[in-house]
Amino acid sequence: MHALIFDLDGTLIDSAPDIRAAVNSMLQSLGEPPMTLAEITSYIGNGLPHLVRLVMQSRRIDPVLHSTLTQRTLAAYHADETTLTTLYPGVRDTLDQLRTAGLRLGLCTNKPFVPTQAILDTFGLTDYFDAVIGGDSLPQRKPDPTPLRHVITALKATHVLYIGDSEVDAATAQNAGVPFALFTEGYRKAPADSLGASLLFSDFTQLWPEAAAHLAAPTPTPISPT
Repeated sequence: MHALIFDLDGTLIDSAPDIRAAVNSMLQSLGEPPMTLAEITSYIGNGLPHLVRLVMQSRRIDPVLHSTLTQRTLAAYHADETTLTTLYPGVRDTLDQLRTAGLRLGLCTNKPFVPTQAILDTFGLTDYFDAVIGGDSLPQRKPDPTPLRHVITALKATHVLYIGDSEVDAATAQNAGVPFALFTEGYRKAPADSLGASLLFSDFTQLWPEAAAHLAAPTPTPISPT
């Protein structure tokens, strides 16, 4: 069985503006000035607790407040998680193509499961995915390979391509022994050619032809998740 597994933030959706709004709501409660979109975008990738930790470090906020401020940020995000978020161009058409081609689709993200599901519902993407793992679905988070392997198992997939936008996604794929496709227009900080991707694409209309050729090649080996 052939499958494509996607990251969410910076890959299928541009959620940075809504994440920024939630962080700035938390900062405002402390009397701190807001952060720029570029600052927030540079922190996305390892999940909200890590992002909040980086924000706190940048503002020299007492680390003992981390749990409280993470929950405060998450509550602000839950209250308004899709107002400024958009799908990247071509995402829906590409998912339609992949479904029509008979591929199984999965989602593996560090975003908590509840907002992940809410976003999928809001944008009408829920029915595209046969398996979804959020950042709090398991004890492990990306770049640990366990979440990705869990999705692979759920999909009963033998040949897999993982699609993401960041260093975390590249490391996750490498740790799981899975080929990686890099969407170059997301939240990546390192040069695109430094991440060891099997293929690069900047436009979702490019993904299906490239992915089809990759999955047809004999190089992917059957995955035996552990």
